[in-house]
Amino acid sequence: MAHLRPATSQEDVVIARHFYHMWLDNGLTPELIEPEWEVIALAYIAEARDTLGYQAFLAELDGRIVGSAGGQHLAGLYPINFTPAFRRDGYVWGVYVEPAFRRQGLGKQLTEQVLAHLRSLGCTRAVLNASPSGRSLYEQLGFESGNAMTLAL
Repeated sequence: MAHLRPATSQEDVVIARHFYHMWLDNGLTPELIEPEWEVIALAYIAEARDTLGYQAFLAELDGRIVGSAGGQHLAGLYPINFTPAFRRDGYVWGVYVEPAFRRQGLGKQLTEQVLAHLRSLGCTRAVLNASPSGRSLYEQLGFESGNAMTLAL
C-alpha cells in the first residue's frame, strides 16, 4: 500500500523529473524539451510556492517515490475581475505515476490530495489540462470538459 504525503521543497527535483517524464510519456521527444528543463521547472515550482500557494504530494511505496502531483492558485490568463467567493480557480498539474505503478489508484489519490489543498486555499473551482491517458481519471473525479479551444499556428 502506498503512502501519500506532502512534498517538501527538498523534493522539488523529483517533481521536476516526474514532470519531464510525463511529457515523454505523452509522445514528446527529448529534442522538443528545453535542455534546461530541470532548472526551468525548479524555478517555476519555487515561485509558485512563494506566490501561488503551490503544494505537491508524493506517493511512496517501500520508501521509493513512485508518483507526484501538485496544485496552486491559477495565476490567470487575463485579469480576474470576480470576487473570490464567486470564482477562485486552482490549477492541478504534474500528475505523474511511474509506469510500473499505474492502474492502482495512485493518480486518483494524488489528485484528490491536490483538490483538498486547493479547497484549503479557498479555491472554488479546479482546472487542469488532461492528457489523453488521464482524461478518464479526471472524468471519474467529476471534471467536465470546458470551452477551451486551441488552434495550431
